Amino acid sequence: MSLKVENKEKNMAVLTIEVPAEEVEKALEAAYQKNKNKINVPGFRKGKVPRQMIERMYGPEIFYEDAANILIPEAYERELEEHKEIEVVSQPDVKVEEMEKGKPFVFTAEVALKPPVELGKYKGVKIEKIDTEVTDEEIQKEIDRERESNARTISVTDRAVKDGDMTVIDFEGFVDDVAFEGGKGENYPLTIGSGAFIPGFEEQLVGAELEKETEVKVKFPEDYHAEDLKGKDAVFKVTVKEIKEKELPELDDEFASEVSEFDTLDEYKADIKKNLTEKKEKEAKGKKEDAVIEAIIADSKMDIPDAMVDTQARQLANDYAARLQNQGLSLEQYFQFTGMDGAKFLEQMKPTALKRIQSRLVLEAIVKAENIEVTDEEYEAELQKMADTYQMEIDKIRELFGDAEKEQLTEDVAIQKAVDLIVEQAKEGA
Repeated sequence: MSLKVENKEKNMAVLTIEVPAEEVEKALEAAYQKNKNKINVPGFRKGKVPRQMIERMYGPEIFYEDAANILIPEAYERELEEHKEIEVVSQPDVKVEEMEKGKPFVFTAEVALKPPVELGKYKGVKIEKIDTEVTDEEIQKEIDRERESNARTISVTDRAVKDGDMTVIDFEGFVDDVAFEGGKGENYPLTIGSGAFIPGFEEQLVGAELEKETEVKVKFPEDYHAEDLKGKDAVFKVTVKEIKEKELPELDDEFASEVSEFDTLDEYKADIKKNLTEKKEKEAKGKKEDAVIEAIIADSKMDIPDAMVDTQARQLANDYAARLQNQGLSLEQYFQFTGMDGAKFLEQMKPTALKRIQSRLVLEAIVKAENIEVTDEEYEAELQKMADTYQMEIDKIRELFGDAEKEQLTEDVAIQKAVDLIVEQAKEGA
């Protein structure tokens, strides 16, 4: 086995791998064993035709493709394992260069290599100050949401329709005094202000009285889905059959005691403020980390190969598809709903993919520059977090971890230590 590396522009490389003839022979024999039951030769039962006979009749090339498919992944993985200094960060683009019975097998793999990073300033980075103050308005919004969720719906009979009402209507639409298909509905529920109907329709129902016909004049949008109605003026004859509104609970101590563990409204408001403050501080921490890393990326130099971005984008796409699947939606259905296709979907992932790669590379460079190491205690603490998250015994987590998982977790802890370092030393300005 031998490996040659030819470096290309933008951190691309071509790996040339040569596999000894004896391994080629073993792969050809395995290919024969795999296919012998599929080959018919007069005078022989299926699966009993000698390999030499098949090769004489069809040429040894008949087994080359399957043999190559056996040899390539094995040889590729083995060479990368032996040459850990070669850090491949993309899927290989493989080409068979030489394959002949009795001779070494040669193939090439074009790959992206992990790019070096020239770090800029990463200590004392200046970022904008992130406000975590909770306003009275924000507290009131939380209270209003809670009142909305605890409101009761009551029927209204003594007034006309107003914005926000929940109505039930009968309607029929006309264009040039002719009723059009699909323009009629009975006992249709419509919340005024929801935007469920075409622009201008709901607004004209404000002031409409129960059981009295109201004329609503609208213009269909130019991009309306029905071809024969695009841009047309229409008149709807509408009768409001029901009006309902939400009755909000009184904002007092009784309300506070019903929706929370507190006896008074003041205590309830104080708890809302406390929770909002914690939420804002957590969000601010994430924003601060992002801002510091972005500033470091902007001041650093790295030449990221397109193939590396493509590989990361495909991973993000696969992760997104898996999340959709968990929600009972296939990727094909998602494409139908959004009007997207595979190529556009992948292209959409690339900016996020690039940002993730840049972030990881600069943080790894900081780990190296600062000689950041992970102690046994820190490693164990991270394992315990995982055990708590998945509600498993820590020993069970350890059993699931091989060398690769241990190395990955150690790297992740070191990366987080680098994040903590740069954020702690960042300077927030106005």
